[in-house]
Amino acid sequence: MLIAENISKSFGENAVITGFSHVFSEGKSTAVLGRSGGGKTTLLNILMGLLSPDSGKMRRDGKISALFQEDRLCENLTASANIRLVTGKKLSKEEINAELAAVGLIGCENKPARILSGGMKRRAAMLRALLADYDILFADEPFKGLDDDTKRDVMRYFKEKTADKTVVFVTHDKDECEALADEIIRL
Repeated sequence: MLIAENISKSFGENAVITGFSHVFSEGKSTAVLGRSGGGKTTLLNILMGLLSPDSGKMRRDGKISALFQEDRLCENLTASANIRLVTGKKLSKEEINAELAAVGLIGCENKPARILSGGMKRRAAMLRALLADYDILFADEPFKGLDDDTKRDVMRYFKEKTADKTVVFVTHDKDECEALADEIIRL
């Protein structure tokens, strides 16, 4: 369950979110679409409980997983070890390698995150979020920094992995909304 009731948030004199209310559909993907600087990330942080609203109420039940705008990988750990942080021993080495291969990261499993390219880091961070045990996934611009071909393949993987999951993702890309969202909220 994820419900926002009359959420407002300002930073100084700048009102970023005013009176936002929404009941997010369980098992559906919701895109929050808007221009850069329009409050999408602020809303996501409130929904995750990382930022308190100035007014309004949030209700959220269940475990969450998050893909932030920044990849937030442990730079000295390998791609596999970063994923293992959330999976523990739930997945075998072979299963993790298969997931890495599915997003074009074959051969990266033993490389430290610090030497991966930006797009590779993004995909490793996405895998870490998708392979965690969660009820609600929050993703902030999940496909940023990916070239068109890689983005198309990773979007297909993302959609497959999140089928029947509650997902809230923010973007300014209408194509991502059309491809992935069951509903769209415009900020």
